[in-house]
Amino acid sequence: MNRGCGILLSITSLPSDYGIGTLGKEAFRFADFLGRARQGYWQVLPLGPTGYGDSPYQSFSTFAGNPYLIDLDLLAEEGLLEPEEYQNLDWGEEPTQIDYGKVYAQRFPILRKAYERGWERDSAQVAAFAEKNKAWLEDYALFMALKDHFGKKSWIEWPDQEARLHRARALARYKKLLRQDVQFYTYLQYLFFKQWDALKIYVNQKGISLIGDLPIYVALDSADAWANPSIFQLDKNNLPTAVAGVPPDYFSETGQLWGNPLYRWDRLKKSGFGWWIDRIRGAQRLFDVIRIDHFRGFASYYSIPYGEETAKNGHWEKGPGIALFDAIEKALGSARFLAEDLGILTEDVTELLEQTGFSGMRVLQFAFAGDETNPYLPHNHIPHCVVYTGTHDNNTVSGWLNGAGDWERERAYRYLNLSDWEGLGKGVARGALSSVAELAIAQMQDYLELPDYCRMNTPSKPDGNWRWRMWKEAPSEGLADHLAYLAQLYGRALPHKKEELQEAAECAEKRR
Repeated sequence: MNRGCGILLSITSLPSDYGIGTLGKEAFRFADFLGRARQGYWQVLPLGPTGYGDSPYQSFSTFAGNPYLIDLDLLAEEGLLEPEEYQNLDWGEEPTQIDYGKVYAQRFPILRKAYERGWERDSAQVAAFAEKNKAWLEDYALFMALKDHFGKKSWIEWPDQEARLHRARALARYKKLLRQDVQFYTYLQYLFFKQWDALKIYVNQKGISLIGDLPIYVALDSADAWANPSIFQLDKNNLPTAVAGVPPDYFSETGQLWGNPLYRWDRLKKSGFGWWIDRIRGAQRLFDVIRIDHFRGFASYYSIPYGEETAKNGHWEKGPGIALFDAIEKALGSARFLAEDLGILTEDVTELLEQTGFSGMRVLQFAFAGDETNPYLPHNHIPHCVVYTGTHDNNTVSGWLNGAGDWERERAYRYLNLSDWEGLGKGVARGALSSVAELAIAQMQDYLELPDYCRMNTPSKPDGNWRWRMWKEAPSEGLADHLAYLAQLYGRALPHKKEELQEAAECAEKRR
């Protein structure tokens, strides 16, 4: 990977008049901002459909797209909606915070109107899309229709045992009974991927690569677990025997109890890791670079008995190791991966990272609490890594420094020569850009100097996460020019004409 830089910003965090960021004009406008800022990468969070808790890491499908992200204005341009049907609805009072309750209540009735107008009109295109994605789409659409039919309950609580256990006779019966709902959820996926493909083409034409996050686990309440129970640690009634999480750590004294079903790696290996190969193939369609979340779980994973209230009583089990990634490479060829290798790394994790050749991560918010040997300090970075100001699980830079202890804060100020004049977020981002790491990523909140209440996620906090949104004026030309100047200064600028780079530097200098 060539030396470069980029910005971490969830699609949901884009500005919007309709409650949540979408794949519409503001996404294209942000791509324009990245181009002017000479950023070569846009990192986003997982794109799957979300449910209770609104976490993109707990999706109803690892393959499907989130209907929240379908842009309504684009649907109106296609004749699928009338502007008055959605423009004057109550989407929430705070433009920089997502009200998921209102988004859910308002959006799906509107998308129903689009389905009713478009299903027959687009039948040929939808049929082709459905055939191409048959391996996951049929199960997903039926799963969502069944969830609606059974009052939104998790599939492990469905009253029809045959449907819950994914029995063929029950599936055939419900496909007929819920035919229109199945069609509705199929059509939403057609619309999502149509809009995503258009955005990705636009972004890539600017020379910008999309980095997407791939969670290691799928949600228990997902079409993936419901339709493929044999590859997960479920009992004869398809209930979990153990679930995922991590032990007590920096983020939580009781650990993190994620609740995801664990894989039966022995069965996956016997099948040639086919399900995982399909999963990576799906991610490659969406993204140019795949960031694998919780990479250490492939070396060894933390197993927590189902029913535990915290993660304290778990234990470690051996993961699939290099065999999985060898199978993926054999089937799909070389892919561009980043590995989230944060936390306390054991020898087996370090060995697996070396075997794969993936780039690991360095987070500057972890750099100043130890001594000079801390691996997150820039002078200890290696070229083959990615440096972040912070991830979606971290505070904003401003929130972190304001809440840090005196010694840690003073050390960060001295090491990075921080000043309120420059801005704390921009100063820490400058430290990342100056690193030898091949790629430097900053949260958009840090370039905007935002406080702690603008962070995306607080691990182990059950609600109030994933809500931050950027205001429309935030990605300004002045900010773009400043970022372009820094990108050029540290040899990370997206390749462009020399005279345009000089113009950007001059504009940034005038604003200093």
